[in-house]
Amino acid sequence: MEKQVEAEENSFEKFGLSEELLKAINDVGYETPSPIQLKTIPLLLSGKDVVGQAQTGTGKTAAFALPMLEKINIKSKDVQALVLTPTRELAIQVAEAFHTYSKYLGSVRVLPIYGGQSISQQIRHLRSGVQVIVGTPGRVMDHMRRETIDISNLKIVTLDEADEMLRMGFQEDVEWILSHTPEERQTALFSATMPREVRRIAERYLKEPENIEVERKTMTVPTVKQFYVNVSESQKTDALTRLLEVEANSGEAVLIFHRTKVGAADLTVKLQARGYAAEAMHGDLNQNQREAIIKRLRSGQVEIVVATDVAARGLDVERIASVINYDMPNDTESYVHRIGRTGRAGREGRTVLFVTPRQQRMKRDIEQYTKQKIEPMKIPTQADVASRRMALFKERILKTLVDEELDLYLSIVEELAEESGCDIAEIAAAAAFLGAGDKPLEVAVEPKPEQLSFQEDGMVRLFFDIGRNHRIGPADIVGAIANEGNVPGKAIGAIDVYDRFTLVDVPSEYVQQVVKGMGNTRIRSQKANIRLAAPHEISEDKPRRDKPTKGKDKGFKKDKKQERKGKKKYSKR
Repeated sequence: MEKQVEAEENSFEKFGLSEELLKAINDVGYETPSPIQLKTIPLLLSGKDVVGQAQTGTGKTAAFALPMLEKINIKSKDVQALVLTPTRELAIQVAEAFHTYSKYLGSVRVLPIYGGQSISQQIRHLRSGVQVIVGTPGRVMDHMRRETIDISNLKIVTLDEADEMLRMGFQEDVEWILSHTPEERQTALFSATMPREVRRIAERYLKEPENIEVERKTMTVPTVKQFYVNVSESQKTDALTRLLEVEANSGEAVLIFHRTKVGAADLTVKLQARGYAAEAMHGDLNQNQREAIIKRLRSGQVEIVVATDVAARGLDVERIASVINYDMPNDTESYVHRIGRTGRAGREGRTVLFVTPRQQRMKRDIEQYTKQKIEPMKIPTQADVASRRMALFKERILKTLVDEELDLYLSIVEELAEESGCDIAEIAAAAAFLGAGDKPLEVAVEPKPEQLSFQEDGMVRLFFDIGRNHRIGPADIVGAIANEGNVPGKAIGAIDVYDRFTLVDVPSEYVQQVVKGMGNTRIRSQKANIRLAAPHEISEDKPRRDKPTKGKDKGFKKDKKQERKGKKKYSKR
């Protein structure tokens, strides 16, 4: 009973958030607030300024986004909330979080603005009415000087990763923006470290702020081997079943983590349909139900538990040999908690993390936090599955020969051989066929992909018929795909810019919308024709006359120079 009361107290309902926000939080799968959320949300809701020392992966985006959304008047089209971030990737990521949390609020318009994206397109969006702006300091300052952003009704400003913004040379830009915002605004500042420059900004521009510090000790689990698999969302269930067939050992239990209660229940049903003794464990189950599942897990009646983070807290079962992160955890601390469910009592554990193309940054954050490398592994092929089935089937037969009394069955085989004239080996093969059941031992042919050439798991290469000769750089491509193709910038893969064309890797789930959405797109005033790359254009071994520009770093540097040129130009006016 005490645990149930404690769980209710540590829920998002305690903050007094609107029903619409709580519904969105439930959809995302957040069941209990993280430490930074517990400390920050009440303060921001009460109107206080906040200085929070918290690193990436602690859940700080929700800590400031939820109170900001709670304060927005959706009937007004004025800019009411501003978030400054050091990079375009973070701006896009934070804007996506706002979209996710606000989906039941109605017409909340959130706009990420950053260098490398068409400023005229940003101006058009701004003129149509935007309530939340998430942007990099250089581009936000540019719009403010152009007077394309009206911040006269701004209610709250958040500086995200303030130390990183200052390290990148944005201190003057940040101070200029803050000095031009309304005096009565509320301000929040978040930073992983608190160097002197960050403290000076806090002292100068925040009013009697509450200081919050979330300790995050580096945690390691030396007895756990960690692996990750690159998958798309559509591949996850198939990848999971193959892993279970190839990696799982008899007598050992597997714990699978899913982000939501509904997802955990649905995945459990799918596993049960495939013959696995699986149970779901989530927040809708009471303590007695959870304890009953744990008891069956310990006794071997259950071999797989599909759980949400909150349901697995305190789960200590030595039989759990493997943990599979079917969904990426919400923060790095949750990851450490998850993998700590295996490798108990000095035993060696094993974990697998499913990583979609859009979650590469979170994987790197986890590695940085744990100071441990997560090793790559491939999804088992159908041949691997068949080989594993064959090995287990042989083991079953040999064990039966040793453990069981087979005189009756031997006499049956001898009688069949005499009556039918068949060879004893043929009769044994027929018996083995019956014994194999519904899991065939033959290798099935791997299905061919649908005319898509995958560069890596889940990524497809596209061909753009413009390149360096058209003054095109990686940043222009990223901005166009993100804006016109409606693809998160962080999901875009490798970019090779040649003299006359460009090759870009995008996640397979976005291919159709990119090709369709960019049908009439112009990049730097050039008409861009887009199609799937041909096989000879995909091969990395094919020699090319053009030398490519790889990645997006050069584009980032160019944008930074452009932003600084813009600042100097306005300073001279």
